[in-house]
Amino acid sequence: MTDASGPQRIIIGCDHAAYQLKETLKTAMQAQGIPVTDVGTYSEASMDYPDTGKTVAEKVSSGEYERGILICGTGLGMSMVANKYPHVRAALCNDLFSATMSRRHNNANILVMGGRVIGDILALEILSTWLKTAFEAGRHQRRLDKFDSI
Repeated sequence: MTDASGPQRIIIGCDHAAYQLKETLKTAMQAQGIPVTDVGTYSEASMDYPDTGKTVAEKVSSGEYERGILICGTGLGMSMVANKYPHVRAALCNDLFSATMSRRHNNANILVMGGRVIGDILALEILSTWLKTAFEAGRHQRRLDKFDSI
């Protein structure tokens, strides 16, 4: 297993539907001493989710950030945007099992959640699980190499 001590830096973004959840997650990470960069949105005013999704995905794709978090109403739109970028493995996780497996087997580097799908308590548990779960590598690395070559 690889080190599960958590990422060095996180970038987080959301749309208007998930603004409050983003603030909750950001506060929790800061309280744990996890450096987090917030790229918006900064209110509940309507905006276009691809703008924020693009910013987070580009910075993870380039390696500027090790991991990212994206949140929108359902998580579907942000997942679709993020997974268009090379070397991004964005996983929509609205339950703990998906969060665990996205890291163990898929080495997901962007966690996506649906702010209108899950509540704050579950979202905080998903975040904690995702941050602490290590990638198992081994046979899974071979599969990721194939994935990244697409």
